[in-house]
Amino acid sequence: MKHFLIVVDMQKDFVDGALGTKEAVAIVPEVVKKIESFDGEIFATFDTHGENYMQTMEGRNLPVPHCIKGTPGWQLDENVAAALEKKGYTPVEKVTFGAAQLPGLVMQACDGEPCDIELIGLCTDICVVSNALLLKAIFCESPICVDSSCCAGVTPEKHEAALETMRSCQIEVK
Repeated sequence: MKHFLIVVDMQKDFVDGALGTKEAVAIVPEVVKKIESFDGEIFATFDTHGENYMQTMEGRNLPVPHCIKGTPGWQLDENVAAALEKKGYTPVEKVTFGAAQLPGLVMQACDGEPCDIELIGLCTDICVVSNALLLKAIFCESPICVDSSCCAGVTPEKHEAALETMRSCQIEVK
């Protein structure tokens, strides 16, 4: 069986930048430990926006410029980046909450073998849940889980609500 870890948007703007929270900062050591101890293939998503962010649908609904490609806020948290560089990973840029190309990349990496998928990262209630549900729709017979100790939401309440939504969709929450 192949094992995949999806590290969702552990970028500076979500950790301690434009949209950062104390909860996001607090999970960084656990995320690093998870990456360092993971035995399998790792994908890391990058929320990726352009200078026109404020003119996009997301920008009109969340008017906080963030993860503008090429800016310091678009970069991974330095501790997460160091752990990923040591282990090796496939970067996946995405322009919205769910990485539409991610299921295809995982499918290609599976190469016909059974697999399991674990997700960690930010934000539980937006991008983690979006990617978890996207993967569950394609890999409906594969075990998919989310490590809640390696995730943080926009608020603690939204984090818990997203975990409950994922449980309802038969995604295991650790």
